[in-house]
Amino acid sequence: MPDRFINLFTDYGFKKIFGEEPNKDLLIGFLNELLEDKETITDLTYLKNERLPQSENLRKSVFDLYCSNQEGEKFIVEIQRIKQQYFKDRSIYYSTFAIQEQAQKGKNWKYELKNVYTIAILDFTFDDSELIQHDVKLVEVKSKQVFYQKLNFIYLEIPKFNKKLQDLASDYERWLYAFKNLHKLADRPPELEEGIFRRLMELAEIGKMDKKEQSEYQESLKDYWDLKGAMDAYLEEGRKEGRKEGRKEGRIQGRKEGIKKGQMVTKIELAVNMHKEGLPLEKIQIITGFTNEELVKILNDSR
Repeated sequence: MPDRFINLFTDYGFKKIFGEEPNKDLLIGFLNELLEDKETITDLTYLKNERLPQSENLRKSVFDLYCSNQEGEKFIVEIQRIKQQYFKDRSIYYSTFAIQEQAQKGKNWKYELKNVYTIAILDFTFDDSELIQHDVKLVEVKSKQVFYQKLNFIYLEIPKFNKKLQDLASDYERWLYAFKNLHKLADRPPELEEGIFRRLMELAEIGKMDKKEQSEYQESLKDYWDLKGAMDAYLEEGRKEGRKEGRKEGRIQGRKEGIKKGQMVTKIELAVNMHKEGLPLEKIQIITGFTNEELVKILNDSR
């Protein structure tokens, strides 16, 4: 049966729930739960999500959501559907736009900055710890003390959250559950019918969208599954090739090298096949982690 509720990891679903002015109370509620009362956001202003570099030779950035609160603090909110080779680097790079744009012209500016929060909601895991939320700041190595308070990175590993509906004990846990399971629900459970979550369930019901909205959502859902399917295929083929090469080498080091070699071969084949299927180069870069120059060379060599 078709899903009743939208998938929050689709581009359309995420922006419909959190990126529209009439629904910004949902984003405010979600962010306040992440910040654990360290900050209390009472209002948000949506900012232009496309940031241009200072030089035309540099790459622009397009955020999923970019907003500012009543204190002028900046919030970059991103959903990350698949694991990229340099996804942490990307989040650091994105934060620089929110820092540089605070510069004021004239001699009187003393370099005082407002807080910058870069929040990445991940549909994958990046380590083996039990931590679901990673709160990252600049830390002095020897003392382990926070060196700078105003630059904040929050990474949420949604797949690690495994609580069931009846065990949810806070709004924070309800948000994590919604990201992981909302699109799997067949009905509106009582556990998500109170407070702000009643609005979430109403907005997320696909059947209440008009035909244009449903069409846009289905296209976004197709992109989501295309990306996930391509990445799953790449990982599985990489494992197979790695095991094959590892057996040939017969040594632990050989197996490691074999896995790397197999993954690279598979990644190249995947890039070529996706290009043949008409997938845009930008999406192929996201999936494979190749730079634009590497990808162009691979595609030229495959002809």
